Amino acid sequence: MPDGTRPSGPGYDDDFYAWTQYQAEVLRTMPCDDNRFDREHVAEEIEDLGKSERNTMRSEVRRIVEHFLKLSHSPAIEPRADWLVPIANARAELEERLTATLRQDIEAELPRLYLRARKIASVALLSYGEADAAAGFPQSCPYTLDQVLADDWHPEPPQREAS
Repeated sequence: MPDGTRPSGPGYDDDFYAWTQYQAEVLRTMPCDDNRFDREHVAEEIEDLGKSERNTMRSEVRRIVEHFLKLSHSPAIEPRADWLVPIANARAELEERLTATLRQDIEAELPRLYLRARKIASVALLSYGEADAAAGFPQSCPYTLDQVLADDWHPEPPQREAS
């Protein structure tokens, strides 16, 4: 700012999602008599930028949980390494972009994200003839957000019977 003061509210670089929501609120409440400025739509666009970021982070968590389910329930050996790649990519995105506000949002949304991930993982396993594995998915999320975000954690594969 010209006078060297910093505006109150969340910082752009610190928490983009919170910043967009705050800026949209401020814009909507600022007095403005100039009807050339489409304040409501500009505020909505700023708000939507934050929602897009939030939805991207939710999607990355859902993707990780989907692959966790396959890793922990599929008896297949061959695709296991291929399931680790999207987990690593999603974790990299989360590491770069996840803020405290978005972490709270994802923590609250994890049960819903799990249900969507379970559905997608089930379809994937069914397409490979692994109906029993898909039927073994828990009804509620067995993973914590800390496990989802931890670079060095993956669920254990199912125990294989000795031949």
